[in-house]
Amino acid sequence: MPFTATPPTLWPHQARYHDTVQSLATALFDALDDDLHPEVLVLAIPQEAGSPARCLEPLACPLPIETFDNVVARGRYLQRHAPWPYPDRTDLTAESLRRKHEGIGLRLAVQEVLDAYDAQHPRTQHFASWPIPVQGDFVVCVLRLQHKPLHAYPALRPDRFYTDGRALPSSLLLAALARFLDEATRALLDPEPGAGIVHRPREIEELLRSAGRAFLDTPAQALALDPVKTQLFSTCNTISSLRYEGAAGVGKLLLARRGHPNLAEVFALTCPTPLTDYRAVRKLLEMTTPDVHLLADGENVYALGRQTGHYDATREDLFVINFTTHYAWELQHAGHVLMRVHYGLPNLPRPRLHRARFRRDLRRTFNLTDAPKVEKLWDIVLEASRQKHGTMLVITTEALAEADRLKLQCTLVEPVVLTPLITRLVTSIDGAVLLDPDGYCYSIGVILDGKASGNGDGARGARYNSALRYVESSAYPCLAVVVSEDGLVDVITR
Repeated sequence: MPFTATPPTLWPHQARYHDTVQSLATALFDALDDDLHPEVLVLAIPQEAGSPARCLEPLACPLPIETFDNVVARGRYLQRHAPWPYPDRTDLTAESLRRKHEGIGLRLAVQEVLDAYDAQHPRTQHFASWPIPVQGDFVVCVLRLQHKPLHAYPALRPDRFYTDGRALPSSLLLAALARFLDEATRALLDPEPGAGIVHRPREIEELLRSAGRAFLDTPAQALALDPVKTQLFSTCNTISSLRYEGAAGVGKLLLARRGHPNLAEVFALTCPTPLTDYRAVRKLLEMTTPDVHLLADGENVYALGRQTGHYDATREDLFVINFTTHYAWELQHAGHVLMRVHYGLPNLPRPRLHRARFRRDLRRTFNLTDAPKVEKLWDIVLEASRQKHGTMLVITTEALAEADRLKLQCTLVEPVVLTPLITRLVTSIDGAVLLDPDGYCYSIGVILDGKASGNGDGARGARYNSALRYVESSAYPCLAVVVSEDGLVDVITR
């Protein structure tokens, strides 16, 4: 009989643990950027020297597992050179401090091996969780991400730390990464990791909010404030949620120490207003203009003023909170958007439309690689995305036949090649615009049909869900672009 390899089993529910953590990683990082393609690996490193390391999950491990055989010895060496954790705390036992110190050394040793591998294979990057003893081995959860999207967003410098030595996140993506590794570690601390249905990973939105709070600790620390007490993330969320005489708050809040060389006060407040006095700050925000902003030191609003001169971005001591509309704001530094927050949910500053991804969708759906046709469709979609009240484009190889089939629930037009001007006109009314991959439009104001597949999203509107039903039930190659009133742009393919 043929030999079939079986994965090494360290504890009975390790496969279920891996599947749970993998699903958490997929949901979390897809919400940030679906080009990250997270992959979770579970490694077992023997506590005693001489035994080989093993990859528990998955069976086909992409890493050379033999490179981890000596990390325990290397970890003990690094442990001797690492500072003793929590030197000022007296409430911890010597044993708990010893385990903490041991974990610091071993994690550094594992990360060294991963960094060496990444240097030879630069398309991916790996991150190690805290090692947890399980059945005589140290179990380490490793997260693998694609390198290019991981470094595609602006970030702050990575040399700031909490008082306990933990690194402050330099970007929202790294803050989410730290929260994910913490969650994977907590799951390993269960008596039987992966066994019980009582334990469920925290909701993705909760993890994202936690990452947003952690990322705002970095500007707080840069302003010489205590990140734990400042709570900038919650403060900005609350201010953005308030209206003044029915109007949404729009304006900028400049965060910097008073007397910053790049700030000029227009007029100062005799009694600075605490940022936690949310309604008072919202009222002051009403006085701002495109070039006059609120000035705050992280704790109080002390003046109205403007930014002047050339700001040295390497200082990283001047940040901008831009309140864009109701319950929406951005964190900016040196002209770059670091994070966007909408209804309390943080996200990366991604473009509304991803050009490379749209081209990939066209190639996969229609086998369309002709550059002029691709550029023509891109210009059409880009113009449609600017429609303030939302719209929908449906691209299908059988646009003419579909226009005839749906003629009782649309407005037929003479076939015309869409230009930016025509696109702006035909997307200004309700309903979808039906066109083929050559850019010819056949009908406008189309009310789509389609069978419900159970894949809809109740949190989204009728436009999105009708496009989803139509694409999934279409007998022909089909792609839909949905522009929502709230600014979201979705490209739906099968």
